[in-house]
Amino acid sequence: MKQIEGQVRIPSGCAIAAVISKDGRMMTGEKIIEAMKPMHDRSNGLGGGFAAYGIYPEYREFYAFHMFFQDRAARKNCEVFLKEHFEIVKSEIIPTRKIPEITDEPIIWRYFVAPLSSVLHSRQLDEKEFVARTVMKINTEMPGAYVFSSGKNMGTFKAVGFPEDVGVFYRLDEYEGYSWTAHGRYPTNTPGWWGGAHPFTLLDYSIVHNGEISSYDANRRFIEMFGYKCTLQTDTEVITYIMDYLLRVQKLTLKEAANVIAAPFWSTINRMENQEEREALTYLRTVFSSLLVTGPFSIVLGFDGGLMALNDRLKLRSMVVGEKDDKVFIASEEAAIRVMEPDAEHIYAPAGGEPVIIKANLQTPEQKQNYREKDGAY
Repeated sequence: MKQIEGQVRIPSGCAIAAVISKDGRMMTGEKIIEAMKPMHDRSNGLGGGFAAYGIYPEYREFYAFHMFFQDRAARKNCEVFLKEHFEIVKSEIIPTRKIPEITDEPIIWRYFVAPLSSVLHSRQLDEKEFVARTVMKINTEMPGAYVFSSGKNMGTFKAVGFPEDVGVFYRLDEYEGYSWTAHGRYPTNTPGWWGGAHPFTLLDYSIVHNGEISSYDANRRFIEMFGYKCTLQTDTEVITYIMDYLLRVQKLTLKEAANVIAAPFWSTINRMENQEEREALTYLRTVFSSLLVTGPFSIVLGFDGGLMALNDRLKLRSMVVGEKDDKVFIASEEAAIRVMEPDAEHIYAPAGGEPVIIKANLQTPEQKQNYREKDGAY
């Protein structure tokens, strides 16, 4: 039967969703899994995944390495390397639920680790930089081993499949977190494989992304000068490393980082009446010009204690935000928000280049100290 224009839904590729409790209340993964179902047609079954924050409170002081291994030999070789550089406090297979929709899974393992102080002292590195370098080394130099999550008290879960099936496969209904992000992939330039599914993570930063980055090569060449290794030939990977570089290494605020990757047009900056703001944006555009991300995109950045949603400057990909009580919801479509919260309020579409920043009020004094930043929050 011939399809007539207007009768075929052509989605703008990929589905993203997120939810966070501003009061730090814990939620299971059930609702975020359900939120992906009305956006099923945005994916093609070649990648789905979730990131969850606050899920490992008993190991909150340790880095949680989620890893794919091709075989047992790759796992054993990687473990030898890890034991030389880290204290491993727990090592186990990540529990999964066998379902027919998810096949050809690799060995899926997790380690809770802490860098050895002797190694940090000899390398003269802080622990986050050492962990980041370790992830790069494993992913580029150890055949058959891949670190796909490496933050504290958070974890990424991803696979080849539709996201609603991936969530069931990883038994995410059994986890509780104060913040969740989700992604359904429609790959355009790279093959679908387990490591290539979203979210992409480094340390506690995770990115889910809908779009097509035309500046990938320029962004990649710049970021690789600082020790990052882009091995997957996908734009989402480079966005993750850009955010780590701007936030952790350069210590920019979230709003400043947003003004680098989705910088205002020069004509907009030149018309600004506030001289201080105009000079600040001029500085960011000049110093970090190679990190301007061009092309259509909508992203959600997950981080320890919050979320940031951001569109490209022209808003070429859809993204809506809503709230109810202490929760904020983000998704490619309002239908996904309504699944998570039928009575969601104040639903709106952020303007192009306008960051939506949400911080969770986590309870311990130590956590609250970690989340104090200069930028504003939702």
